[in-house]
Amino acid sequence: MQAENSFLERTFKLKEHKTNVKTEVIAGITTFMTMAYILIVNPLILSDAGMDFGAIFTATALASIIATLVMAFYANYPFALAPGMGLNAFFAYTVVLGMGYSWEFALTAVLLEGIIFILLTFLNVREAIVNSIPLNLKHAVSVGIGLFIAFIGLVNADIITPGDGTIVALGDLSSPAPALAIIGIIITGILLAKNIKGALLLGIIATTAIGIPMGVTELPEGLRFMSTPPSLEPIFFKFDFSNIFSLDMLVVLFTFLFVDLFDTLGTLVGVASKADMLDKEGKLPKAKQALFADAVGTTVGACLGTSTVTTYVESAAGVAEGGKTGLTALSTAGMFTIALLFSPLFIMIPGAATAPALVLVGLFMMSPINKIDLDDFTEAIPAFLTIIMMPLAYSIAEGIVFGMVSYVFLKLLTGKGNKVSPIMYILTILFIIKFLIH
Repeated sequence: MQAENSFLERTFKLKEHKTNVKTEVIAGITTFMTMAYILIVNPLILSDAGMDFGAIFTATALASIIATLVMAFYANYPFALAPGMGLNAFFAYTVVLGMGYSWEFALTAVLLEGIIFILLTFLNVREAIVNSIPLNLKHAVSVGIGLFIAFIGLVNADIITPGDGTIVALGDLSSPAPALAIIGIIITGILLAKNIKGALLLGIIATTAIGIPMGVTELPEGLRFMSTPPSLEPIFFKFDFSNIFSLDMLVVLFTFLFVDLFDTLGTLVGVASKADMLDKEGKLPKAKQALFADAVGTTVGACLGTSTVTTYVESAAGVAEGGKTGLTALSTAGMFTIALLFSPLFIMIPGAATAPALVLVGLFMMSPINKIDLDDFTEAIPAFLTIIMMPLAYSIAEGIVFGMVSYVFLKLLTGKGNKVSPIMYILTILFIIKFLIH
């Protein structure tokens, strides 16, 4: 045991980060529990494009394991990765069902995206973009992600639903799923108030158990909790290079690159800001290594047969539990490995059981709002737009775009243009072009 701890200490520098094995493992399991839904949601979405459901399940788990292990050992950060929500919907519903291309064509676009990201990471382009974002906006990204992740939790539990004549409305709180989520928020809140270690994880487990008699948690058929992972064969290395020089491929590739780039940057910056990982200049140490993880994940994921892999905003749940190093990510990867064999056990966790954790993580992510300069309107307005647009546009990337573009214009038109980095000017021009051709 001592030798094992010594290996973990040497690898992840636990004492230096003021953490321990127990805290990191609980944090990693918590992160997994809040993102385990991807194991069922990703196959559901991509199977609509004509892909094999079982094969996508296996590909989703394997791509998540590989990318998260790169994050753990190469970057030593507590962030987990998996095929991204939104990106998988674009893959299935826009590229395949909307534009009429085969899923093999879409998978080829994902492969090209991953290769381009590996090159951009090696050339430090992505790191330069991370470092060009002003500190106030970095804090705003954290707060915006907090509102966004809480909103996702409330929607997953049907506490917030599409309104009748309004965009959103309060769901029927007397129905089982919203009622269970509210019970879960109270239970988890009590555990947090009492400073109980692993409060978020314990809250998810307790809420899942309470959901059984309420009819929200559905037990596996025949109480079979183990299963053999389905074969990858139907989707493994299935590429179509016949249209790679077409205009459509360029548009699809640009969209994949844009959304993944700013989703990943937003998650890294936002969660790192909350975890006090940014240095005095607001830069993220080892940003290159962290960005390399999602580039490798996307490339390998395409070969396995799944859509773009990205850093998950649910990593904030593990950070909130005290996760500070790659051991948290390693633990999450370990849980994805177990999930390959025990898929029915993890698939039974309902959205109403993970919603309390996401809602309360939203609260934790709000604290950097104290660091935002609200007196200078050229700083406050871009920060506010970043925060408010993430949940309303249902996109981390779009929130960042609104924040960055407004920042550049407000600084430029108030005589403070010299405070804006050249990269920010270039990005603003690209953002405007994107909106014009969208």
